[in-house]
Amino acid sequence: MKKYCLPAVMLAIFETIAITLWLTKDNLFYLFNFSYIGIAVSLGIFLFIRKYRYARRVAQLLVGCYMLVYLGLICGENMQIEGFWYYLFTGVFEAATIHYAVAKIFGPLIFGRGWCGYACQTAMILDLLPYKVPERPRKNIGWMRYITFGVSLLFVASLFLSHAGGIEKIMFWAFIIGNGLYYGVGISLAYAWKDNRAFCKYLCPITIFLKPMSYFSLLRVQCDKERCISCGKCKRVCPMDVDMTDNSRKRKNGTECILCFECVKNCPKNAL
Repeated sequence: MKKYCLPAVMLAIFETIAITLWLTKDNLFYLFNFSYIGIAVSLGIFLFIRKYRYARRVAQLLVGCYMLVYLGLICGENMQIEGFWYYLFTGVFEAATIHYAVAKIFGPLIFGRGWCGYACQTAMILDLLPYKVPERPRKNIGWMRYITFGVSLLFVASLFLSHAGGIEKIMFWAFIIGNGLYYGVGISLAYAWKDNRAFCKYLCPITIFLKPMSYFSLLRVQCDKERCISCGKCKRVCPMDVDMTDNSRKRKNGTECILCFECVKNCPKNAL
């Protein structure tokens, strides 16, 4: 039963968050929200351990569709970075600010960029494209993410500074248009550069929160040096170009790991 400890621990973490927020905020929604996400992510990890081929895709669809359709389109919550700025400026610790605190600011101290691999609604679509393994070397243009980060901040700040009316409605449409842009640009880059995760590597503004915390992540893929034969297969199949043979925190592209476990599945010696 030891191999099932990880999904059990992950579920316990999310349940703890769910119950804590439910009791402190006196809102039953948080119990449902974080319990659902915890169950979906834990199910994906469980299915991976059971060697189900589409384990991670199950978690992606369960969480991604929930975020996009239920929270976004039905409930009208902007869960993109603009929603985070919006609640931050209003001084309210609700919805997007709680989501970012758990999934993208403090959560990565435990599970790194697992959000990108198991729950992101943008990556949910991008991972369906044909270029799951990058066919070209990684480009040195990661600085572009700071531009999208700055644009999102300036957009929301300008609404408050100009005292725009109907900001909530504007944020709803910003969610729809923003997602459309993310999908459009992400798909275009994937085909242009033959890399499904090009958007995640170069343009996604959320990675500015994720990367620093992911450096200290407790949950990491480790390499058994005694088993490793340096075949390089793990590097070739990694969608994020991470060097998994280096166990140090300074390994190449180390903060890019999305815990997809493609390296683990493809290692011929089970060294990962």
